[in-house]
Amino acid sequence: MTRDVEQLAVDTIRALTMDAVEAANSGHPGLPMGMADIAVVLWTRFLKVDPHDPTWPDRDRFVLSAGHGSMLLYSLLHLSGFDITLDDIKNFRQWGYPTDGHPERHVELGIETTTGPLGQGFGNGVGMAIAEEHLRAVFGTELIDHRTYAFVSDGDIMEGIASEAASLAGHLGLGRLIYFYDDNKISLDGPTDWTFTEDVDQRFRAYGWHTLHVDGHDRTAVAEATQAALAEEDRPSLLLCRTHIGYGAPTKQDTARAHGSPLGEEEVRRTKEIMGWPLDKLFHVPGTVKAFFEEAMDRNRQEQRRWTVAKDELFVSNPDVRDRWHAYWREQPIEIGDLGFEVGASVATRNASGAAINAVADRLPGLMGGSADLSGSTKTDIEGSPHFSVKDREGRNLYFGVREHAMAAVVNGMALHGGVRPYGGTFLVFSDYMRPSVRLAALMEIPAIWVWTHDSVFLGEDGPTHQPVEHLSALRAIPNLWVVRPADAGETAEAWELALNRHDGPTGIVLTRQGVPVLDRREYAGGVMRGAYILRDGGDVVVVATGSEVWVAQEAADLLEASGVSCRVVSMPCWEAFFEQDDDYRESVLGSGIPRVSLEAGATHGWHRIVGSEGLAIGIDHFGASAPWEVIAEKYGFTPQTVAGRIDAWLSDR
Repeated sequence: MTRDVEQLAVDTIRALTMDAVEAANSGHPGLPMGMADIAVVLWTRFLKVDPHDPTWPDRDRFVLSAGHGSMLLYSLLHLSGFDITLDDIKNFRQWGYPTDGHPERHVELGIETTTGPLGQGFGNGVGMAIAEEHLRAVFGTELIDHRTYAFVSDGDIMEGIASEAASLAGHLGLGRLIYFYDDNKISLDGPTDWTFTEDVDQRFRAYGWHTLHVDGHDRTAVAEATQAALAEEDRPSLLLCRTHIGYGAPTKQDTARAHGSPLGEEEVRRTKEIMGWPLDKLFHVPGTVKAFFEEAMDRNRQEQRRWTVAKDELFVSNPDVRDRWHAYWREQPIEIGDLGFEVGASVATRNASGAAINAVADRLPGLMGGSADLSGSTKTDIEGSPHFSVKDREGRNLYFGVREHAMAAVVNGMALHGGVRPYGGTFLVFSDYMRPSVRLAALMEIPAIWVWTHDSVFLGEDGPTHQPVEHLSALRAIPNLWVVRPADAGETAEAWELALNRHDGPTGIVLTRQGVPVLDRREYAGGVMRGAYILRDGGDVVVVATGSEVWVAQEAADLLEASGVSCRVVSMPCWEAFFEQDDDYRESVLGSGIPRVSLEAGATHGWHRIVGSEGLAIGIDHFGASAPWEVIAEKYGFTPQTVAGRIDAWLSDR
């Protein structure tokens, strides 16, 4: 009887997929039809989720890395009782419905993450597993005892980010990470052997993974392989599931035509005939299938209730555990305050950032992160904490190795998991390697934090390959990413406050290698939170500067003042926060009818939003050079004398 109901459940998923894709005339039927057997086994026999409490902290995490197969997930969520209705499925990929083509994230609906850009979900799952391992070590198995599962495709495996993430996962021995590889031998262009003939099994064994081959349409074999993976505590598992894309379609199974296009009315009809499915019922869900999934979810609800009772009893008996739990899981306002640097002292903002991290680390025990083999340069270590490793899961310092791609996706996965506040660091120029993950963090509205140091040509002798020019402009172009470039140690502390108190999107903190003067900002505390503020008032011209150019603007203003020009200096560490302010505040900072100048050691692209079409944008619209930073500043015109001269000449021309 159970096998009959299971088969009916598998066929329901296939039929719902075909109907939804046909109705939308858009979508990817092949993966859901090919992975339906595996999905039913996982969701009804193993996966621990509760539709009545989708954000239950100890739920298993399920990642559909091959997000183009989203109809598989929508079918599972609907059948399991999550808030995905049949009407939502009927309106797959349509305006105003939660059934997007690539949904990315909606945890209240049961969507942990499904990634459109292939390989991203693979990396996210590694981050989720790291977060689980850390929290389980801190709180014990009574509170944290779950796993991370993912469905990954040939495309995921081909992407370079998966190689980095798999290498890291194997090194860290993330045994509670289980991936099902949809090995269907087909990609969008055609058979995978046109481009992809490596031995995936041997590759992942070399990474330190446990691997098993399984017939993806033999549900007993899938269950046995999953059970074997559950027994692995020291190695992540890759189950290589031989499947058939578009399973059951008489002419399109095992062809690229089943990957990313509707099967067509005639192919759907013939497929349903082969399945023995009623031809006169679209979006048909048999009651026995709903009951079958309901029984599985009932088991999970019982587990959720048991967990809740155990948690409440533990919190009563041990208030220290309760308080520590709340410190990890509850959002709380963060203040860092004065870092103690002397006004006028020369302090690199990367050093101030390291001080800020350590000033807040004890109060925010869930703060954990690291860098891509650059912790000494990015100052991202939490002092006194070991690094997270096979031997020490409570370590809060993450050594990602030279893996910027994976680092960004892993940090996203940790943020998606919850319970920790993750960050990752590298040089600003290498944010290019991270950009797909940074964009997805912004799209998913998750509070990842990026520490980007060596923020301009003034990093000096390493030369143009390491000197960012266009990066600030490019990052500011990502919606919902807040880019903060602090001017000094005080602004750096406030930049961290801004990032840690932001919960609806990622923040990038952009920092200097070279020392910059600590400003006397006692009158201006809190200015970073509003994105920009007046450091010095004046009425003839407004100079808007960021980061290491703020002190240059201050000294240029002194020179202009001596020649009779009243210069207002505005520090604008965060465009995005400034644009969130009301019109009155923005006008009070920038003034009305006063000529505006921008000053930033980077591309001038975008600064017209601040200074207007008639303003002067002083920047660097070319690559840098290898030389000490003081020489570069002189040659490129970023000394106070040169800046003052340019502004004076520009005002005269006006």
